[in-house]
Amino acid sequence: MAFATTNPATGRVEKTFDPHTAGEVDARLARAYSAFETMRRMALGERATLMHSAADLLDAENPDVARILTAEMGKTFASAKAEVSKCALGLRWFADHAAALLADEVIDDISFVRYDPLGPVLAVMPWNFPLWQVTRFAAPSLMAGNVGVLKHAANVPQTALYLDDLFRRAGYPEGAFTTLLIESKDVARVIEDDRIAAVTLTGSERAGAAVAEVAGRVLKKCVLELGGSDPFVVMSSADLDRSARVAVTARVQNNGQSCIAAKRFIVEAPVYDEWCDKFVTGMAALSVGDPMDPATDVGPLVSEAQRTEIASQVDDARSKGATVACGGTAPDRPGWYYEPTVLLDATTEMRVLTEEVFGPVATVERAENLDDAVRIANRTQYGLGSSVWTTDAAERDRLIARIDAGQVFVNAMVASSPELPFGGIKRSGYGRELSGVGIKEFMNAKAVRQGG
Repeated sequence: MAFATTNPATGRVEKTFDPHTAGEVDARLARAYSAFETMRRMALGERATLMHSAADLLDAENPDVARILTAEMGKTFASAKAEVSKCALGLRWFADHAAALLADEVIDDISFVRYDPLGPVLAVMPWNFPLWQVTRFAAPSLMAGNVGVLKHAANVPQTALYLDDLFRRAGYPEGAFTTLLIESKDVARVIEDDRIAAVTLTGSERAGAAVAEVAGRVLKKCVLELGGSDPFVVMSSADLDRSARVAVTARVQNNGQSCIAAKRFIVEAPVYDEWCDKFVTGMAALSVGDPMDPATDVGPLVSEAQRTEIASQVDDARSKGATVACGGTAPDRPGWYYEPTVLLDATTEMRVLTEEVFGPVATVERAENLDDAVRIANRTQYGLGSSVWTTDAAERDRLIARIDAGQVFVNAMVASSPELPFGGIKRSGYGRELSGVGIKEFMNAKAVRQGG
């Protein structure tokens, strides 16, 4: 199997890369294991200097790297440049804060907890934010003294190899961050390798279950960030204009291919009709087209298979009685485009409410009151992010407390940032990335007590 960059805007294969042989994989794992001995003993200040160097390279190379992201997965060029900038910011944040996050935790006069790195960590990463999702693993891991081993999605090989080269050029020891061009079927063997200490995965529920099964069998720490079907709750007290405007962005960010994109919009009955009109108008006005065109709001889906899946979910809802308020078709043009779509009158018999919808398709449901809104929001197997809109302090507090999710954003769309823990509950996975919580996921909390 060759790894290929297939441009979603055209459907054409632009570059191919051969997978690493078994011998090449073994050599890379050997270098990673050796690099850990250097990284674990390196002073935090030196690690921070290297990380700042990587951030500087990212900033200097931003447009060129952004073009790779757009070519490989179809995100707009503007959003690709923003992703590169966010990665540089994330690297700098961990460089500047790791010392405080990893400081010994003093218990009493004779006891403290120190945090030691575990070793090489395998990261199995997806294609939708091909640079940021690796960065949010790599930045805390490398600052902690661990080593990164990346198995990236097969359709973003240029991004994967760029990351390998980035940390090398930043001055990291050889093997401190390494990319493996291997197929999914080969991941289990890498997890089982004694040189791998732990594994983290961002991806589908099915992929997460497969990785967790192998990691559990060999008793290795595992962090999983899986799918989401995030609710976006609008109460009658909300700013309707702003919430509807933000809702459009929250649904179609990254062409709708984001685990934390708002997907199910739940609106209190007294403002349901007015809010729906505003939201549908905003979705229908979006420009769909060439992701390199500055005027484009929504680019193509990542692959023909992904567009087929989205179309199937919409067709299922339509056949079972949902109202298509806008969109609902694939434009007749080259590339894997799909119109921004709003579905009304959806029911739990429809796949759009029981599965993750990974494209620019939204459902809007009516809630009679706050209790009903919470019931609808929690009526899902997922629990990743959530967004609630209200100007009433009592409503805000009740929604924060009662919604089952790893994140609740109030009067804002859900986003990841270095200072906040990122992850979910239920079938959205377990463990956390980012923040002080995430940096300690792959560390040994070593209890120390000193006798007299």
